[in-house]
Amino acid sequence: MSKLSREEVERRKKAIFDTLSKRGKKYIERIGYDKWDPFEEPKDPIDIRRDTTKRTTQQLVREFLQSRPLDAPYSNAYGQAVMEMAIGIVNDDERYQAMLDFAEWYLALLKRSQPQTS
Repeated sequence: MSKLSREEVERRKKAIFDTLSKRGKKYIERIGYDKWDPFEEPKDPIDIRRDTTKRTTQQLVREFLQSRPLDAPYSNAYGQAVMEMAIGIVNDDERYQAMLDFAEWYLALLKRSQPQTS
């Protein structure tokens, strides 16, 4: 829309506004016609969100499950938990970061608690 003149943008904005229903017009008037941008780019869908490694939730889940041994226990509950953790990590949810931190701490505790073999 940047190549259009300001007058052309305003003309198109008004044309869009005029085609809206009463309810749509009421919403625009509530937020303010001047603040309303009918040409605004859409927000990214949730499935495009990526973690710090640039992987999507689906990629994380798939890579994790493929890395598991074939004889490792797997159930729907297990798969659901993996998906939930991946979503939480990608969304930077503090709750899932706490679970990850605890799991890492617990793994280190288990390793320290195992008897030393010579």
